[in-house]
Amino acid sequence: MSEPQPNQTLTFNRFADWCLHKDNLTPEARHTVEVLLEKAGTSDCYEAERVLASYTELCSRAYLEEENAELRRVLIEGIGYDRICKELQAQVLDPWQEYTLLCIDTEVDVEPIHLLKMTCPSTGKIHVLRVPPQINSARVAIRWINWDKDAQKFSVQT
Repeated sequence: MSEPQPNQTLTFNRFADWCLHKDNLTPEARHTVEVLLEKAGTSDCYEAERVLASYTELCSRAYLEEENAELRRVLIEGIGYDRICKELQAQVLDPWQEYTLLCIDTEVDVEPIHLLKMTCPSTGKIHVLRVPPQINSARVAIRWINWDKDAQKFSVQT
């Protein structure tokens, strides 16, 4: 197996793994890891993971501010979806099947943040994507994410 090349798209499940492979990450992801190491006050990846897991206010804000989708996914897994929603006072706008449209109306951004929570029916993994704030329906959000394809027209979901 060959070594990963710098800036190659990598997927990890834990902060320590992102940290240990930071030299192979995109500049944006590497910067995020470095900021989190600084916040943790250590350069030891495993110690930083332990310290960061104990933080409460950092995690939810870090999720909203993170641009890298894979790091957002790791933050959701590490922090916990329920905790993020509770800390940011997310309100359910519209549930539909395995999708939920949420609104975070805090002073984190200049406008309310609308998020579409998607739960994979086969794995149970939760994915969350930001959608425009004028969207108030989970089905409309799904359509927006999928380039105007209606969710009812998707192939059989497994």
